[in-house]
Amino acid sequence: MKKIDIAYGVVIGMVSALFGSFIFVEAFTPYHFMDGIATFKAQGLLGKIITLGAILNVVIFFVLLKFNKDLMARGVILATIMLTVITFFV
Repeated sequence: MKKIDIAYGVVIGMVSALFGSFIFVEAFTPYHFMDGIATFKAQGLLGKIITLGAILNVVIFFVLLKFNKDLMARGVILATIMLTVITFFV
């Protein structure tokens, strides 16, 4: 049981949320990623994009539990909580 696994889980959670946001902006909007982020920030919708990107964390959480990586799964939950706090301020 290594405590560094929680840090790995946090990194995995943050990267997956960024990747999920990228997929959402590229697939479901007419904008490219950076143009879409700038547009959504100007419209005050950046928090919603972060939230939609964090949905991917649920899948990763259950995959990590399936492979008995409980500490990494805790890190993913911690990353999701951190993204929730960030969303409140964005």
